[in-house]
Amino acid sequence: MKEKRNIHLKVQEMCDCYATEDPLKEMSEIKGGDDQGEAAEKWLALAALHGVNNNAKEISIRRSKDGKIKVTAQYRETELPSPGAEIGEKVMNAVREITHIEGEKGKSPLALGIRDDSIELKIKMKSKDKGDRVTLTFPG
Repeated sequence: MKEKRNIHLKVQEMCDCYATEDPLKEMSEIKGGDDQGEAAEKWLALAALHGVNNNAKEISIRRSKDGKIKVTAQYRETELPSPGAEIGEKVMNAVREITHIEGEKGKSPLALGIRDDSIELKIKMKSKDKGDRVTLTFPG
């Protein structure tokens, strides 16, 4: 019987595991691998760590209708390493599962424990004719 653990807990564990690593370097090396679900959880944790470490206002993940994924951070408009189409879709699904956002749009807080501290992100999801978007908004 396969253990089914909470994705939120897995993302928090990844935050703790990679807290001392360079998130952008780790994000850029994720594209391959056998377990794409775990890769999506790792990418989401690294995005949160990058946002915290660099005082990001928000990080957005966009998926176009053709499946192409584009990621940007707003502190200054900068494109971050994309997880690729397959993992990007899993990232979006993981966010939906963690936040329980259903339908074309929604908002939800997401508390993440990082080492001996915690942070509350605001998650927004939106689906349009042109594609889907997940935005992680950081406090402050």
